[in-house]
Amino acid sequence: MASCKIIVNMTIFIVKFIVAVAVVIGLSIIAEKSSPRIAGILSGYPTGSAISLFFFGLEINPEFAAKSAVYNMIAIVAMQAFIYFYYKASLKFNMVISSLVAIVGYFVIIWLLHFIELNTFVAILIPITSIFLFFYLFRPIKNVQIENKVQLNLKVFFIRALFAASIILFITEIAKLVGPTWSGLFSAFPTTLFPLILIVHFTYDKKHVHTIIKNIPIGIFSLVLYSLTVSIVYPFYGIYWGTLMSFGVATVYLVAYQLFKKLRMFFKTKREFLKELDEAEKDWEKHGGKSLSQMKKKYKL
Repeated sequence: MASCKIIVNMTIFIVKFIVAVAVVIGLSIIAEKSSPRIAGILSGYPTGSAISLFFFGLEINPEFAAKSAVYNMIAIVAMQAFIYFYYKASLKFNMVISSLVAIVGYFVIIWLLHFIELNTFVAILIPITSIFLFFYLFRPIKNVQIENKVQLNLKVFFIRALFAASIILFITEIAKLVGPTWSGLFSAFPTTLFPLILIVHFTYDKKHVHTIIKNIPIGIFSLVLYSLTVSIVYPFYGIYWGTLMSFGVATVYLVAYQLFKKLRMFFKTKREFLKELDEAEKDWEKHGGKSLSQMKKKYKL
């Protein structure tokens, strides 16, 4: 029985480790090839949490995983606090000091959250409120594209994978050494997001990291929806169909958001075009030209 538990724990760790490294590398490439904005949005997509909740359901039962999903959402507040502290510190300090400020700030927020008496309603309300709060706080940040991109090759991939793996292993080992209480605090640590921020900051500039940070609250809403869906469907449909349905809901949100952005941009562009056309017509009339209505009457259009 003990050996089976060890095997299961090792399997969970290996799967989470491989997925985490792959996510970090993938998002860093997306930041370069597409944009840091897209990488920021996608960084909120459920990966590590999804694996943990799935194995909770597999090892214990779907009901336990469903309950954990609700309370897991409270960690979203601390994660957003982490990136906020990093953003504010990086405006004045280097990458190392910014990281230390973010880590300390993260644990302060986690410690403060422990004083809140949680129930399902509060556990849902707090992260959703925090998303709107941090979305507002990050509004002044401008979306910046990466212009001078590094050449991607096996050496770059290997260095990034090694760096991401080192950060993830360090956090995991520290969590093992500090005991169960602090280990629980480490469980909410942004193990994939932190290496991504450091890779982009080291390779390019802090303004590119800020673009990623600006768009994280938008993507994190998919994690809230994922956790909520798990809490509803796991007890009824089990972990396999439940996981598939939860990923479906999270994916639909991200696709819908992108479509909304494109439609909004289309109508905004149309309004701006019509406004410029109206101003051009007024300028034409001001300098003795005929208006469109006069031209229609003249040529009987």
